[in-house]
Amino acid sequence: MFYKKDSTGYKTLLDGIHFKTLVYGSSTSLHEFKLDKGSKIPMHSHPHEQTGYLVSGKMNFILKDKTIPVKSGDSWNITGGEEHGVDVIDDCVVIEIFSPVREAYL
Repeated sequence: MFYKKDSTGYKTLLDGIHFKTLVYGSSTSLHEFKLDKGSKIPMHSHPHEQTGYLVSGKMNFILKDKTIPVKSGDSWNITGGEEHGVDVIDDCVVIEIFSPVREAYL
């Protein structure tokens, strides 16, 4: 499967949180997220391992009892089942890989 850059096809996950699936295979899926300044992803967990890279912007990851500031060029890995959330400080573009495939995002 290949994806050619296109500025259309984003879906709204939450207020200010937009995404699209770029490609996926049998074990992983790759997604691009556009997060609007001031938006929030509430605390949640899922069985998927989540690996991400912040292309642009600033945000704070909330993991249990700690907040981790993340800026353009930073990356992360969150294990499946780990509770986490995000406060978006500036408009952000994020690339994330989920394993197994994040079926709900296809």
